[in-house]
Amino acid sequence: MIPADLATLPALAGLGIGYALGSIPFGLIFTRIAGLGDVRSIGSGNIGATNVLRTGRKGLAFATLLGDALKGTAAVLIAAQFGEGPAIAAGLGAFLGHLFPVWLGFKGGKGVATLIGLLIAFSPAALLAFAVVWLGLAFAFKYSSLSALAASAVTPLVLWLLGLPAAALLFVVLGLLLWWKHAPNIKRLAAGTEGRIGQKG
Repeated sequence: MIPADLATLPALAGLGIGYALGSIPFGLIFTRIAGLGDVRSIGSGNIGATNVLRTGRKGLAFATLLGDALKGTAAVLIAAQFGEGPAIAAGLGAFLGHLFPVWLGFKGGKGVATLIGLLIAFSPAALLAFAVVWLGLAFAFKYSSLSALAASAVTPLVLWLLGLPAAALLFVVLGLLLWWKHAPNIKRLAAGTEGRIGQKG
């Protein structure tokens, strides 16, 4: 299940490359370029696409989603040239970089878009399953956090069934981190105070 080449210099390099790419805070960069100030001062205080959407700028939110996703995709595809272990390490590095970017005092996003980007690289079929769960719940309940939590919980099982045990194990770890980062959202969901998709402020 664990790749034999995970504890190698290429894997360590993959981890580093992944972290460097993952730590690029696209949401913060795009909103500042657009003259909207610091996106961390509104809504959830997050730098991700959902909070950028609360500025009312759908184009910026989409650009943030795309940037945060593709940095994960790029990290894995680069590292995959050297084996499965480096690819797994790069995926972990990209996710950790997004959650804990050194440039922002290790206070980053919650990882949903980067998780999607990693799925693009590891398994488009698993990404499709993720999207079906996310879109179905988002349409029904209008909560981005609830949709992401449920979709991330399903993903490792889908990867396992697709015959990708190493990726499945990686996404168990990433899913646990994602749930941990969403602890405040979970509390707000339970209290009925969680912001809905597209809600400003």
